[in-house]
Amino acid sequence: MKRAVQQTTRDLRRHNRSTLLSSLYLQGPLSRQDLIKESGLSSATVSNVVSDLIGDGVVEEAGLVGSDGGRPRTLIRVRGDFGRVVGVDIGETHVQIGLFDYTLDTITTATYPIAGISLEPEAVARLVVAGIDQVTAEVGLNPADLLGVGVGVPGAVATAAHELVYAPTLGWSAAPLADLMRRDVSVPLYIDNCARTLGKAEMWRGAGRGSSRAVVALIGVGVGAAVTTAADPLRDATSMTSEWGHTVINVDGRPCRCGSRGCLEAYVGAETILEDYLSLPGARSFESDHTERRLAELVERAAQGPGPEAEILGRTAKYLGIGIANLVNLLSPDLVVLSGWAGAMLGPAILPAVRDTATRHALTYLHGQVRIKLGELGTEAVAMGAATLPVMQVLANGGFPLQRATA
Repeated sequence: MKRAVQQTTRDLRRHNRSTLLSSLYLQGPLSRQDLIKESGLSSATVSNVVSDLIGDGVVEEAGLVGSDGGRPRTLIRVRGDFGRVVGVDIGETHVQIGLFDYTLDTITTATYPIAGISLEPEAVARLVVAGIDQVTAEVGLNPADLLGVGVGVPGAVATAAHELVYAPTLGWSAAPLADLMRRDVSVPLYIDNCARTLGKAEMWRGAGRGSSRAVVALIGVGVGAAVTTAADPLRDATSMTSEWGHTVINVDGRPCRCGSRGCLEAYVGAETILEDYLSLPGARSFESDHTERRLAELVERAAQGPGPEAEILGRTAKYLGIGIANLVNLLSPDLVVLSGWAGAMLGPAILPAVRDTATRHALTYLHGQVRIKLGELGTEAVAMGAATLPVMQVLANGGFPLQRATA
């Protein structure tokens, strides 16, 4: 009986720490009075828990804020230096490893182009481990001192027994990627679909802040999307639209690599855009053979005036706008965010045309309540999204670091 009571007390303490820490992380800085209102916990409980969190180095006092006719209130915020996390973006053109502080401020990144090299899971796992070693060595950090590692992959992750990755675009079927990495990673490691994790990052720290229901679209070589809500932002984003790129926008359209025809990805994926451009009269060859650099070159040329470059960007905006209109009609979000590396490159040039097309094809009463914005997280957006995985686990654990997950 005593053991059960101790367990219940420990669980209650962890729950209360998690509740307050999560509020501070997502909404802070907040005062103790704000936390009482937000959590519904008693003044004494909030005071005790905040004191514990300060003593453990998880949060800190962050100045004073005035109150209506009363004494100034002390603000509390999460400490970025509480710990470091790594986020890994496994894409089709590169693998990027980012080192972040606990509040997801970027410390350093390492990016490895992978076009034209083996994408076998074993080779990718070795590359990720080398990248973790590189970014931690740059700041003199022992990799064993990380709070955890999150990995975003362009596919589905089955978690029944082991995290098996199904990523047709990489040629992977039931790839045991997590187990392969855990051989050399001594801290907790988590893996999930990159569109889902990117959605959390945009809601927590990017363009999705303040939105109640956002669709975050990841545009790269492939095209994906995830729905995120503010109702319970610590939960995983739903994956109901993660294969948005394989919704059909032209029933008799061009073949898609998924085996179907007329998919959105077959018109707005980065490599398709480049191929379509080179087929136009007057198109000029590229100086680089790297997909990302070629797309950047195309956007720079389009900015110089009318020509095949501007024509292909206009066509891309039309198809992307139709795809977004479909999302609006189906899901009625209040926000659509264009993110991902190709979205970041293309977005400033095509956003007005995308909005115009979406307006014409979405139902009026639905489109009137939706905003279409560019992502705000920069080139490391997907890696930052992956880093939300260990951050979320530590939040749920009340600020107590977790033990390494077993393989």
